[in-house]
Parts: sequence; C-alpha cells; structure tokens
Amino acid sequence: MNLQEKEITYTTSNSYSTLNVLTKQTKNVWFVCHGMGYLSRYFLKYFKALDPNDNYIIAPQAPSKYYMQPKMHVGANWLTKVDTEAGMQNILNYFDSVFEAENIPEHVNLIVFGYSQGVSVAMRYLAKRQLQCAQLVLHSGGIPKELTAKDFEYLSESTNVKLIYGTEDEYLDEARIKEETERAHKLFGNNITILPFEGKHVVNVDYINDLV
Repeated sequence: MNLQEKEITYTTSNSYSTLNVLTKQTKNVWFVCHGMGYLSRYFLKYFKALDPNDNYIIAPQAPSKYYMQPKMHVGANWLTKVDTEAGMQNILNYFDSVFEAENIPEHVNLIVFGYSQGVSVAMRYLAKRQLQCAQLVLHSGGIPKELTAKDFEYLSESTNVKLIYGTEDEYLDEARIKEETERAHKLFGNNITILPFEGKHVVNVDYINDLV
C-alpha cells in the first residue's frame, strides 16, 4: 500500500459578522474571536449592551463547522492539534481579508478580544502581524506555548492587556490558573491586569461593559 498525504492551495470564502455601524463617531472597534462551539453571529450577543454609537464590533467566523450533540446545533472550531500550522496560516489570511474589507480608521481604539479557543488565534494573529491595539483581552483561554515576550515587544506601552477567568472554570484548575497567570506576566510585564470572577467557563458580560 502506497499511502501519501498531499497538499494543495485553493481559494475559499468565509463569512464574518458585525454589530452596529462604523461611523466618524465610532470610538472603539472590537475584533472579537469566539470560543469553540459558537457561531460569530451568536457570539455578538455578549456585546449588545455597549453603546452602539461608540462601539463597532467585528466577529470573525471560525472555519470548521460541526453539529453539536445532543440538539444538533451548529458550532464552529478554529484549530485542532492536527495541521495546526497550516490551519493557522489560513486563519491569518482570512483575518487579513477581514481587516482589509473593514478598513478600520486609525483614530479609533482597537480592542482585540479572545474568548476560550479564540484567545490562541487572536494572540497568534497579533504576534505574526504585529498589530497595534489599545486593548488585548484574553478571556478564559490558553496562551499558545510557542509565543514569547519578544513576539509582543512591538506593542505600545499604552496597550492594556487583561486576563479574565472564572475561579470555578471547569477547564482551569489551580495549577493551570497559576501557569497561565505567570505566562501572561512574562509576556506582557506590567501591562497585564488579572481579572478573576466568581463563575464557570462563561463569557463575563459585566467585564466586557467595563472595558470601555
């Protein structure tokens, strides 16, 4: 048996969702990466309490969709441990296209927000493209192990980085919380703010509303 695994390049398409309207009055543009099992249009519900005149939210869509048991809802996934590098390259190209399509003005505050699995793709995109942002929010997700402080040296000293997690998160034990907190401090130094809350692996809307 002569088994081979080959690779090709082809053109594909993907959707993304936005909330509110980008105008001259917009103060904050959010780039929000959802967690595993979400669709971008539904992830936007967590940002609906933000002032629509000041905030414009862009939610990219993870490319791999699947049915979720038991009700067969459709969810999506960013990456797996198989072909991670190639998958991330496709996501980088996709994010590039979203930013090109949106043409975000320079005067706004860009907030990059990752939740759960969305933390890894958001951080990798910033590191690879050296994207400046006013805030980087890492909510209940793991920091990719290959990233180092050198990857984020380009960030302005005024960039605020926030690490948010639930103290009862079913995916985080005490050792993992300690590990992720220490890694965040190594990567961002004094620019990191740790924001724990009493709760499980859920999006903390109160913290979102307090970010601006």
